[in-house]
Amino acid sequence: MKVQMKPTPFSKILIANRGEIALRIMRTARRLGYGVVAVYSDADRDALHVREADEAIRLGEALPSQSYLNIEAIIAAAEASGADAVHPGYGFLAENEDFAQACRDAGLVFIGPSPESIKAMGNKAGAKEIMLAAGVPCVPGYQGADQSDAVMLAEAGRTGFPVMIKAVAGGGGRGMRLVVDAAAFPDALRSARSEAQGAFGDPTVILERAIADPRHLEIQVFGDRHGNAIHLGERDCSVQRRHQKLIEEAPSPAVSPELRARMGAVAVAAVKSIGYEGAGTLEFLLDRSGEFYFMEMNTRLQVEHPVTEAITGLDLVELQLRVAGGEPLGLKQDAIEFSGHAIEVRLCSEDAGQDFMPQSGRMALWQMPGEIRVEHALQSGSGIPPFYDSMIAKLISHGESRDAARRQLIHGLEQTAAFGVTTNQAFLAACLAHPAFAAGEATTAFIGQHRDALLAPRADAASEAALAAVLLYVTDPFAPPWRSGRTLASTFPVPARVELDHGIHELEVGRERDGGYLATVENTAYRIEIHALDGDSIRFSSNGLMESARFLRDGDRLFVLHRGITIAVRDLTRAAPATAAANGGDGKVRAAMNGRVVALLVKPGDKVEAGQPVMTLEAMKMEHVHTAGIAGTISAINVAEGEQVTTGKIVVEIEAAK
Repeated sequence: MKVQMKPTPFSKILIANRGEIALRIMRTARRLGYGVVAVYSDADRDALHVREADEAIRLGEALPSQSYLNIEAIIAAAEASGADAVHPGYGFLAENEDFAQACRDAGLVFIGPSPESIKAMGNKAGAKEIMLAAGVPCVPGYQGADQSDAVMLAEAGRTGFPVMIKAVAGGGGRGMRLVVDAAAFPDALRSARSEAQGAFGDPTVILERAIADPRHLEIQVFGDRHGNAIHLGERDCSVQRRHQKLIEEAPSPAVSPELRARMGAVAVAAVKSIGYEGAGTLEFLLDRSGEFYFMEMNTRLQVEHPVTEAITGLDLVELQLRVAGGEPLGLKQDAIEFSGHAIEVRLCSEDAGQDFMPQSGRMALWQMPGEIRVEHALQSGSGIPPFYDSMIAKLISHGESRDAARRQLIHGLEQTAAFGVTTNQAFLAACLAHPAFAAGEATTAFIGQHRDALLAPRADAASEAALAAVLLYVTDPFAPPWRSGRTLASTFPVPARVELDHGIHELEVGRERDGGYLATVENTAYRIEIHALDGDSIRFSSNGLMESARFLRDGDRLFVLHRGITIAVRDLTRAAPATAAANGGDGKVRAAMNGRVVALLVKPGDKVEAGQPVMTLEAMKMEHVHTAGIAGTISAINVAEGEQVTTGKIVVEIEAAK
């Protein structure tokens, strides 16, 4: 006799996440007729996802542990709002069996897999054991219960260097370290455990042999409570920095239909073996010989799911909602069709030229391209808090071919105006344009191998400085407004000093009788003729080439979108000269950003060399090592481990060596 599966209907969904994730889920939920409830921290009180929801409930202070990761507060918010279902988004709570169990205990429908499935597959060590028992090839390593330093070091040696240390819980590259030899292992183990504890509340790690230059592939799966399971093909997520994905695409240029069928069959068999319900992703490494190895399973929807939606025509959030309500998937494997190619880039508030250091602040101007899909939750004037992930938008293209999608996405990035906070916009465009990526050859080593080319200074930096100087000159509130046409007399050159791309440029700017401007940069003269100028755009000619640019003047800062690249300029003409304090040359180590002190690596009286690590700060879910600016003796430590610090705070003081 066939067992009847009980439906679990719901009408109002609380979304236990923030930003673009919350807005993405709201969009589908509303289309299907559900009410939506947002939650927020003090840092997000005015965020777009809060204003767009039917209702919104405060969780607590800004830190994730006090707000978006506070299970008790989220359950209380659901009960207070009358929500009868909870969607965890695609953050860490989506893979937390305690949260899924808390929802079940409160009588709430959890839009995701069961607590039992999360526990079985959400834990990297447990998932590997299940896969090994099923005969699925796994990366060799150690996932034992004995986590002592001595055992971990011994197992790393047995596994063979280079070795990967990986947090057993969570994902997103947190708690992950590549270690090349035994000497570096203890520090890397401490750092990985610290980051894992801070991100997931669990310092447990596993070890895996590092496979040289693999591709990182993942298979999207869905299961329902009626025993059905399907896969929706693969995504190639090989382009990464800090073990976090930056570019994802579907299908992978390295996967044949035969390999897709093999990997898909493994993934479907795995989720069927545990009665998995909802969306999930099985992640694999593909080596140079074409062999694949299981790494882990993410028991949630992924950030990069839009590329799968693009090539299948399916709404994966809709599938999640239907499965959670007890409906069958209604899809057969042989009915899944793939159309074209899709690529997604993650626009992050980070400085690629400064080791991808996260950035926070106010986004003065935010305008996204209209021709492609963009997932975001910002608008002009929005703040980027220092407490959360640095990803601020996803841009997704879909074309008939891979190259069509790639060109379309480059064009979309060139139309993106993100003024006020440094982003990786130019770096992403450089990745997409690189010959190795264009040829479909990118592996997880792509950024490391081509870093110098991807971060190469622009050849026209001097001409950009000249354009910036002229724009600063004509938008100076104390200067006469610009008018077209000739002038009665040329003006004397005015000295200017600007900071551009972390470099200082000394210039002179003057207007000629014919109405053009002459900007001299490092003994080279650039003649710029302005044809039109309004509040945010300029049309001009230089060296016989007429072109346009968008700009924003914000006090002593100027932002220019020119030739698809955002140029950030600071006017230093009236600023005091820079001092040695900027890089710690005065013996004071300053916090580079708001964050939490996770490790003090020195103590008073220690001798240090310039460049030696002295403190590790965690900000925007990443660890950042701070180093000594000079050689000397530690004279004072002004913070404690676990303390929250603000940007610029003096954390360590060094007395210079005599």
